[in-house]
Amino acid sequence: MQTKEFRIKWGMVIDIDKCTGCGACMVGCQVENNIAPMTKKDPYNYLQAITKDRDDASNKLRTMTWMNVYELTNGEKFPNHEVAYLPRPCMQCGNPACVPVCPVIATDKNEEGGIVSQIYPRCIGCRYCMAACPYHARYFNWWDPLWPEGMDKVLSPEASVRPRGVVEKCNFCHTRFMTAKEEARINGEDPENLAEDAYIPACAEICPSGAITFGDLNNPEHKVHQLSKDPNAFRLLEKLGLDPQVYYMSKREWVRKQGDNYAAKAKH
Repeated sequence: MQTKEFRIKWGMVIDIDKCTGCGACMVGCQVENNIAPMTKKDPYNYLQAITKDRDDASNKLRTMTWMNVYELTNGEKFPNHEVAYLPRPCMQCGNPACVPVCPVIATDKNEEGGIVSQIYPRCIGCRYCMAACPYHARYFNWWDPLWPEGMDKVLSPEASVRPRGVVEKCNFCHTRFMTAKEEARINGEDPENLAEDAYIPACAEICPSGAITFGDLNNPEHKVHQLSKDPNAFRLLEKLGLDPQVYYMSKREWVRKQGDNYAAKAKH
């Protein structure tokens, strides 16, 4: 499967040396996309849902988080021990492994800007895409979504709430992209030529340390394009040939090596 060419290719450059691991990007993503903080097995028993039958948040096979922050370490002992944090959204791969395995075309690489779409009404929950994604960027909705009492009144009207039985994933806050295009039309501007700051995902906007830069990777005037050409820029598991649209940066060699799953030789 060859990488499809897009006139605009939305992408990110995440500076790992700036990331503090605060998790603000995870919270911003959850709020923006109506990701349920709780799940319930019995849709008619609220008390049961919030007590013994609520999923344990530490169970990563059941929790729902489109953006994850991983901790990296160089494996050395003090005083040479170092830690880094790596936020991981969907890579929006140019040659996605998830697309060809889907039997119902619920995921595709035809969205504007090269975003890998997830069409929830088509999804049958087979989870082939989850097995194919080497970045573990897809999540299955095991139970009905649930919000604490009253919190459902502040859900974003822009994002639909997904039912149980479907796979979810990051879409670079696609609703913000559509809103930016609509605002451009209202202002008499070209919706196909948005300004650099007209469309920014929630994770990039909320990051307190400015570690996430977003824009058009194909536009030389966008900062994200320039950063992606930096000598310290790299992509996760680039050797797989999936052509991710998310780049990372770090001046530390051990971080860059871990990005491509480099295994150091054992010391004898």
